[in-house]
Order: sequence, then C-alpha cells, then structure tokens
Amino acid sequence: MDSLVEVAWLQANLGDPNLRILDCTVVFEVGEAGVLTFRAGRPEWQTGHIPGSAFADIIEDLSDTTSPYQFTLPSAAAFAQAMEKLGVGEGTRVVLYDSTYTMWATRVWWMLKAFGFDDVAVLNGGFTAWQASGLRVSNAATNITPAKFNAQLRPGWFVDTQNVEQAIASPGSTCVIDALMPDMYTGVQNPYGRPGHIPGAINVPAVAVVDPESRLFLDDSLLRERFAPALSDLGQAVITYCGGGIAATADAFLLRRLGKTDVAVYDGSMAEWTSQASRPLVLGAEPR
Repeated sequence: MDSLVEVAWLQANLGDPNLRILDCTVVFEVGEAGVLTFRAGRPEWQTGHIPGSAFADIIEDLSDTTSPYQFTLPSAAAFAQAMEKLGVGEGTRVVLYDSTYTMWATRVWWMLKAFGFDDVAVLNGGFTAWQASGLRVSNAATNITPAKFNAQLRPGWFVDTQNVEQAIASPGSTCVIDALMPDMYTGVQNPYGRPGHIPGAINVPAVAVVDPESRLFLDDSLLRERFAPALSDLGQAVITYCGGGIAATADAFLLRRLGKTDVAVYDGSMAEWTSQASRPLVLGAEPR
C-alpha cells in the first residue's frame, strides 16, 4: 500500500477485514490575540464519518498528557495501548484521514512509522474529498476487534531541542523548515509566547501544500518548488517544526514522498523552543 491513497482506492477496499480506517480530526481555532484552542473532533465523527472508521483521539490518547507541551509524543507503551484499542496491530493495514488540512492524519502516520508500523497510508483530501465524491457517510458506531501492537521507537523520526540547537549551530548541515502560517513565521502573530522563527528556518506552511478547496495535496511538481531548498542537496538533513509538532508532519510526510529520507520532526516545536528566553528567534523572513 502506498503512503498516500485516493478516495477511489479506499472506497474499493472498504470490505477488507484487515483494513482499519481512523479519523484523526482535531478542531482548532485562532482566537483573540492569536491564541490557539484545540478539541478532539469526535462530535463531528459521530455525526458523520467514512463507513467503518473509528475515531483516534490525538489529544487524550495519542499524546503525553503529562507533558507541559500539548501533543508531545506518548510513550511506546501508551501508544501501543491506544492502537490496540483501535484494532491496529499485527496483520492490519491502516488508512488515516481528517476533516481539515490532513496534518492530523500525517501526525498519526508519522507516529505509527516512528513506532515501527509500516502498513499505513494517508487519505488524499481526507473527509472533504470523500464527501466531494458523493460517497456514503455513516453515523454508526464501529465494532472494533482489539489487536496486538508492538511499539519500538525508531531513531531519527523525532528530534528534540538539543538536536535543533546543534543543527542551527552548523549552518548548511540541516535544512530547518517552519510549517506554520506566514504571519506566525514572521512574528506578526504570536501564539507561542515569543514571536518569530528558529534562526535559518524557511517557511513552507502546511496549509499551502494542499488545495484550499479540495484539500488534496498539490501536484508533485508544485511541491518540489515549495520544498526546493530542502531537496537541492540530497545529503542534507531536514528538520521540520511548527507550533506543537502537527503541521510539521505534513511537510515531513511530503518530503518523504518526494524522496527525502533524512527527515525528522521537532516534537516540542515552538511551544518548547519559546519556553526559554535564551533560545534565539528571528523576526521577518529568511532569504531563500
């Protein structure tokens, strides 16, 4: 199974008893003073979802709820337990989707890969594309058969603050990509305590790698233009980040599809980076 599947493929494979479909939606809003709020999209899933899908709660079940930073990677044991309850494990294959810009689906894709599970794909266009195709939507609960999930964290999929500090201390060794919206990148908006971006980072917003109406990912030729600085040197590593390690996974997912293998996500992202005043930030845009 390819890492990205189309609606037609999923519709044709709905009857596969080994297929697990997970709705990963988190609803977020930018409030007054640029403050972000998040909630699980379970109510929307209960109202209508792809038939046979289950709801994956990123906020409560697939994040470390003891961390000071929201959406932090959970322990292997906690992740395995959550996946087992969703019926994901040995002998299954998984398709992930969400109802926004696919970044929540790519977050779960990235975590599954990081914990050693490979038979997983993202639905191109998510629930938006499913509905646009006029396919059946269900509000029925899904019967889930628990599975056995063996989670072992693979190195190199997630990095921490120290890795980012080392990267910016060695210019040219790593291409750092900020996946936030342009106003957050430049510091016009300040939702994370201190404005700006990590020094040297270029801006490839996760919302700009999908069509705003269809929510399908852009064609590879356009994506290669967006990610040109990261693809120009195949030997250069890439670290993506955003506010909390969510949008960053959309950029990282696409870079992997475009052939870039040395790609990691900064899990703490701006939430952690801005927590100490000693860590540098840059206002405005970086030259490209």
